[in-house]
Amino acid sequence: MKKVVLLVVVCNVLASVPVFADEEEAETSGSAYYYVNAPIQKVYPYRQGYVVTYRKGAIGSATTYLPIEWLEEKTGEVPKLDVILLGTGTQWPYLAVYYKDGEFSHVRLYVRKERSHETWGHVPSGVDINDKFENVETIKLEF
Repeated sequence: MKKVVLLVVVCNVLASVPVFADEEEAETSGSAYYYVNAPIQKVYPYRQGYVVTYRKGAIGSATTYLPIEWLEEKTGEVPKLDVILLGTGTQWPYLAVYYKDGEFSHVRLYVRKERSHETWGHVPSGVDINDKFENVETIKLEF
């Protein structure tokens, strides 16, 4: 009986060693990137980019503007905007804003593929919001 208990203890100790090693490695090699997700209420495609209304807190909402130029890949740089189409299912569309060393890096817009989804909207043809997309360099989400 003592040998069985000793064997179980030794196995548990040996099994936990890699877990502790991974945690230490993750702490010492910490990434400079972090991200913040926000559930989307509405996405409005516009000729200058995307207007995104997202949830902030339990009952509030805020709007951000994502210029179409951010989709373009510049030499040696990653595009500032990725639009990822979600298939059918239960995953709700969201906005993921990435920061590197505390500064805005890029954003990923996860939207439903089907334009009939309730999160897709449209900007009426007579509305001019071009000024909202001028000189946009960063996103600062409100909470």
